[in-house]
Amino acid sequence: MTAAADIRTAAPAKIAVLGSGSWGTTFAKVLADSAADTPVMLWSRREEVADEITGEHRNSRYLGDTRLPSNVTASTDVDAVLAGSDLVVIAVPAQTLRAQLPAWRPLIPATAVVVSLMKGLEVGTDARMSEVIAEELGLPAERIAVLSGPNLAMEIAREEPTASVVACPDHGTAAWIAAACTASYFRPYTSTDVIGVEIGGIVKNVIALAVGICEGRRMGDNTKASVITRGLAETTRLAVALGGKAETLAGLAGMGDLIATCSSALSRNHTAGHLLGQGLTLEQVTVRMNQTAEGIKSAHAVLDSATKLGVDMPITASVVAVLQGRLSVNDLGPRLLSRNLKPEGDPAP
Repeated sequence: MTAAADIRTAAPAKIAVLGSGSWGTTFAKVLADSAADTPVMLWSRREEVADEITGEHRNSRYLGDTRLPSNVTASTDVDAVLAGSDLVVIAVPAQTLRAQLPAWRPLIPATAVVVSLMKGLEVGTDARMSEVIAEELGLPAERIAVLSGPNLAMEIAREEPTASVVACPDHGTAAWIAAACTASYFRPYTSTDVIGVEIGGIVKNVIALAVGICEGRRMGDNTKASVITRGLAETTRLAVALGGKAETLAGLAGMGDLIATCSSALSRNHTAGHLLGQGLTLEQVTVRMNQTAEGIKSAHAVLDSATKLGVDMPITASVVAVLQGRLSVNDLGPRLLSRNLKPEGDPAP
């Protein structure tokens, strides 16, 4: 255990959550339910959202009538939110992260641990969110963690039981974070495989787009099961090529998150894919969606990363072709099954 982990012998004195969307607000609720005496403060871009969270303990735009604990407050003043926080959780759209971090860097307390809830690859650099945080904040690896798993926000907000994974290279830090977010309905496991956990959370969004498209085209459960299973295989190939562990993808951050995201109407990426499959254009889907479908933004970065590493990702390639207008949604299903015959476990193309 490193010196950074040695000093974390007590629960956080204050927790900051940057981002007041559905997942950021829900995770703030989890943290507050885990420790009723710990102040949890959300940063919101919108004054009306911050006022509603603090004054009415609700975020009706994203979570309806869900009641937030009394120790959850919010502000548009990021300085006030970060002041005195020893745990900083970031839950903003992945493609906006790098631009916001320079302004936050001098405000984050010197010994704070930063946790990423984001599930995306940065377009242009193919960087994982933990890598962007490390680059822009200048933090050592043992002070950066990621959380991923089957995290459908509305179900968790309703306190329906779920489990997730907290990953950090330092196990002591991961365990400290896990203790801070253990609620009666939320069970965090720990891992040191940051790459595997992040890649599982990233690629499942792309696979969910494919499943949604198939569903929008009225394809059946056999098709969806086939895409999910082969999607997990190509996700695992990419994670291992990047240095992650195959067994991580067989767990909550891989298979668990993939199943939830590909099968639930609450999944933004599944919903976006369904709309595409019904014939809506990408622009129409963007207008219709209330929240960011991260797979739409990250799909090209995932394929770019795979191409550089020589990793075969046919489902991802097909989704990118649909998003770029090079492949009709009518042709997606047949294309996924038109590849050369080979043994199921054969890693070759």
